[in-house]
Amino acid sequence: MAAPSGAPAALDVITMGRCSIDLYGQQIGSRLEDVGSFAKSVGGSPSNIAIGTARLGLRSALITRVGDEQMGRFVLEQMAREGVSTKGIVTDPARLTSLVLLAVESDKAFPLIFYRENCADSALCEDDVNEDFIRSAGALLVTGTHFAREVNDRAQRKAMALAKKHGRRIVIDIDYRPNLWGLAGHGAGEERYIKSDKVTAHLQTILADCDLIVGTEEEVHIAGGTEDTLAALRAIRAISKGVIVLKRGPMGCVVYPGDIPASLDGGIVGKGFPIEVYNVLGAGDAFMSGFLRGWLKNEPYEICATWANACGAFAVSRLLCSPEYVTWEELQYFLKHGSPVKALRKDDNLNHIHHATTRRTQWPKLLAFAIDHRKQLEEMADSVGAPRDRIAPFKRLAMQAIARVADGKPGFGTLLDDTYGREAMFDAAKLGLWVGRPLEKPGSRPLEFEHTQDVGSRLVDWPVDHCIKCLAFYHPDDPADLKQQQLAKYRQLYEAARKVGRELLIEIIAGKNGPLDRFTIARAMQEIYDLGIRPDWWKLEPQADASAWDEIGKVIDRNDALCRGVVLLGLEAPEDELAKGFKAVAAKRHVKGFAVGRTIFNDAARAWLAGQIDDTAAIAMMAEKFGSLVRIWEDARRA
Repeated sequence: MAAPSGAPAALDVITMGRCSIDLYGQQIGSRLEDVGSFAKSVGGSPSNIAIGTARLGLRSALITRVGDEQMGRFVLEQMAREGVSTKGIVTDPARLTSLVLLAVESDKAFPLIFYRENCADSALCEDDVNEDFIRSAGALLVTGTHFAREVNDRAQRKAMALAKKHGRRIVIDIDYRPNLWGLAGHGAGEERYIKSDKVTAHLQTILADCDLIVGTEEEVHIAGGTEDTLAALRAIRAISKGVIVLKRGPMGCVVYPGDIPASLDGGIVGKGFPIEVYNVLGAGDAFMSGFLRGWLKNEPYEICATWANACGAFAVSRLLCSPEYVTWEELQYFLKHGSPVKALRKDDNLNHIHHATTRRTQWPKLLAFAIDHRKQLEEMADSVGAPRDRIAPFKRLAMQAIARVADGKPGFGTLLDDTYGREAMFDAAKLGLWVGRPLEKPGSRPLEFEHTQDVGSRLVDWPVDHCIKCLAFYHPDDPADLKQQQLAKYRQLYEAARKVGRELLIEIIAGKNGPLDRFTIARAMQEIYDLGIRPDWWKLEPQADASAWDEIGKVIDRNDALCRGVVLLGLEAPEDELAKGFKAVAAKRHVKGFAVGRTIFNDAARAWLAGQIDDTAAIAMMAEKFGSLVRIWEDARRA
């Protein structure tokens, strides 16, 4: 397979065309009329492919338009999180971002409604196409639907002409949506094929310049102008020398790099994967992403087809489109190990890899001011005669202290509770802090959850980037029945966290309920891992034996190489003791920082609640102590 000619490319592929906000009905088996809640994601075929290819390790970009509003900004932010270049995305001040409503009514019925009248992506025009940007990519992908409007047609043809001029490959996803060609009503978004000589003639003016042509049987029919699939393939071949890929759903795909053979299976057959179909929407975009990952890296067609079919299999087994597309690590695991279940969304190992490789924000370090304390601050307020409703405004002062120390730099966070920390959470969001929120009932042993034991319903209204924090006073030598109760609670919490897509930090304090040796915490962690619980973070107490950190690291490596890491807790230790603990872990790659509370806020809280100091003094006291710990940590790391 020849590589593209011309100067070396900074990008692998630029996709071009539709971009929308997809709102997926979360009640499966329900009519769209009856859906009660929706999940939001980036959608539109080229937008999905940009994300899909980026997740597979390609350098991708998107040319489209979005509105100058919250949904447009969500698209830009999500693309950046996914590693997709946003250089080609134009913000349109006059139009709204497109919208699509979708539902899974059954395994064969997927109603959807397009809101694209005078929306931003439908206004994509020639002025939005930059020659230098097109030249910067090894390939350009255009989509059939975006040729339906004259202004979009001209834009895509200009991009194709520039790509051809600079020796770049051109890919077309036929992407036939009859109602977007004006052939069906607004309620017929699910319709995939309506014969149209006009659409066929239009598409055939494009195919000659395409190096790769991909479509389902229905899409090949519209491009070829006949419902005889072989005849349609031959009609396309008469126009174009490009590689043709025929998608055949559960039967996989067939690649035709040359002459069309006497039978459909006479091409290079890529077999499908036997999986349960949950939602077919977006599967073709996942398929294209997998095929491009191979094709643009000059892999054999058999490999391209295998990767494409596997990516499509993941997509049809999950609900959403781009958020649930497979990552490279996930794909490699699946191709090596397969899955014991046909419903891939139920495979715990695949789900964990997917979760861990699609986290929203990277945290190579985490320096957190923990002020999620409830019981301790209540007792302090009571002891100085202060009303408990003073605790909430004090926590807001703590956010100002963090802001003073962080000064806009990344890697800072806080632990805040729902009881007194609600307003402080709003402040933390404005500061861009990592936020962890406790769910345990303070001091409970065995572990109980605070407010309600139905943690799943409680997590639904949390911001998506808030991390669950749960503390258990757990020792591996505890009585068996006590351990069983605590582990069952952790399993319940883990399942809820994964169901609603929230990260989980597990905090273990063992030293208050038994002796600590070099293996104690490692044993406790292993018992949690043995239940299939893989937390994103661990929060652990300092270890008297430095070699204990080696055992902790071994447990993490053995059970979850994708774990974010460990943060140290403080246990109200004085600063000099914390400094010793920081130095002990300075060279341990799993330890990413600390989450310390009472060492920082105790003196300030007592004096402020007693009316002995004002807000300014309290902020200064906490900032000084937090800043000192940050300096000690960073000095230890540098040393």
